[in-house]
Amino acid sequence: MSVSEHGLIGDLRSAALVGTNGTIDWYCCGRFDSPSVFASILDAELGGSFQLAPDVPVRTKQFYFPDTNVLITRFFADDGVGEVQDFMPIVDDSREADRHRLIRRVICVRGTLPFRAVVAPRFDYGSQPHTVRTEHGLPVFESPSLTLALTSSVPVEHDGRDVWALFKLHEGETAVFALDRVGGQVAPRACPVAEAEELFEATVRYWRRWLSKSRYRGRWREMVHRSALTLKLLTYAPTGAIVAAPTTSLPEQIGGERNWDYRYVWIRDAAFCVYALLRLGFTDEAQAFMRYLTEHVCIACARSGPLQIMYRVDGCRELPERELSHLEGHMGSAPVRVGNSAVDQLQLDIYGALIDSIYLYDKWGEPISSAQWDTVCDLVDWVCENWDQPDEGIWETRSGRKNFLYSRLMCWVAIERAIRMARHRGLPADIVHWAGVRDRIYRRIMQRGWSPDRNAFVQHEEGDVLDASVLMMPMTKFISPTDPKWLTTLDALGDDLVADSLVYRYDPQASPDGLRGEEGTFSICSFWYVEALTRAGRKDEARLAFEKMLTYGNHLGLYAEEIGRTGEQIGNFPQAFTHLALISAAFNLDKALG
Repeated sequence: MSVSEHGLIGDLRSAALVGTNGTIDWYCCGRFDSPSVFASILDAELGGSFQLAPDVPVRTKQFYFPDTNVLITRFFADDGVGEVQDFMPIVDDSREADRHRLIRRVICVRGTLPFRAVVAPRFDYGSQPHTVRTEHGLPVFESPSLTLALTSSVPVEHDGRDVWALFKLHEGETAVFALDRVGGQVAPRACPVAEAEELFEATVRYWRRWLSKSRYRGRWREMVHRSALTLKLLTYAPTGAIVAAPTTSLPEQIGGERNWDYRYVWIRDAAFCVYALLRLGFTDEAQAFMRYLTEHVCIACARSGPLQIMYRVDGCRELPERELSHLEGHMGSAPVRVGNSAVDQLQLDIYGALIDSIYLYDKWGEPISSAQWDTVCDLVDWVCENWDQPDEGIWETRSGRKNFLYSRLMCWVAIERAIRMARHRGLPADIVHWAGVRDRIYRRIMQRGWSPDRNAFVQHEEGDVLDASVLMMPMTKFISPTDPKWLTTLDALGDDLVADSLVYRYDPQASPDGLRGEEGTFSICSFWYVEALTRAGRKDEARLAFEKMLTYGNHLGLYAEEIGRTGEQIGNFPQAFTHLALISAAFNLDKALG
């Protein structure tokens, strides 16, 4: 089943993908970056899954219960209509939060339908054996690292490895399955039909109450709110961390090797998320991320060396990359990777993204503390010393370091936003020194980042290759969106990298990135392009490009990282980067259209 044929559910700690066929084929229990329990999206045979659907031929439709992250999959058969309601209750920091309960309510809404459920977990990415025993009348799956208990309101059978049930429901009847993590202080506990209904209603209330804080009232409210709900699902509540995506190794090219683990906190992606959520009025999430930075990310290391580009959700710095050779990969796209060795790369742009998000939080959220300001000063001092180093850049190329324009641009942003904060709040800072470095970066970009041959700003110094990351130049207020140099750059990007409103980040043939194969168009860049057109006054083009991009979302309005040649979603899914860029593009286009 393709990536796009899925919806996402979660409990602000972990998440699961549910296919339109009613199968949960991706779920990591406990944390986003925990080993998988169900991973049939990466290997149909060895990955494990939780199947639940009518045992007859059906047509299916899937939608979210309005204004929530409760997913409903409907089945239309000759003899009736049924639906499965999938959700994970949102629980506070009590012991119940450790249960990570996943509930599946099956309802026959018309006629009579036979159903089939098969629960076949495969622990630790399908590498750990497990057994099934019965405790208090409940099947318990036990592996060396994790124990899960299954509640079912219908009789089930097991063979020591998998659990299944065959049952029939008449109109108005309901069955419930609940999968709990157990062990330690969390004991196996049944989930009766009435309790499942109460938890359904409580989960609906939670999401609607959260979404009601949104200040967005524009033209694309449904899409913007779905993106906001998706970003919230990618938040790890205990620390305030925001992951880039809830999946690993979903390929950027079917059959290719560009398969990465995105279940971590990229400083850049998370900082951009804070910007998008602040735009809509969600200040609590921004505050939680600031707390994560202060408490979990060792920002003190800025005094001795660069920040890491990514961290685990608990702030841990170790993310060793390894390949799981026993899994065949999504649609045969090997290797499957867990961990991410890009953690060791130097990416100077993260400083700009981070300090810009702190600046916006100080402006729209609440004033930052004196300790946080000290951290900002340490970071800016480090940037002042190191901005002119070559680095791997925003796209994490594996072909050696270059003097990327985008990295220079975001170093300029880091210093410029810190100067703004210092002046606005009267905070102590070496403004004369900072301003001198900021101006040197500006002149360097204007002199060495500009190609007279291309009549455009280019990817890196000593080159003529175009790169969609330069679309951020007017958005960061580095250059006027109507500056002649910018307008010719926008035209050059449109000619070279844009196809039917979809934007490639760069041409791997012209700028080798150290990897084999091709990739699709990059959806964050497509939304950046909408914003650049908007700011340049090309509102009709911007609106058309935006409306076209909306047609590429899946049936639920979810987006992966990239879009393939025939419009399919490729890469990890759903992708925070894409959804935050959609919010920003919609917000600014709305404002421009009036």
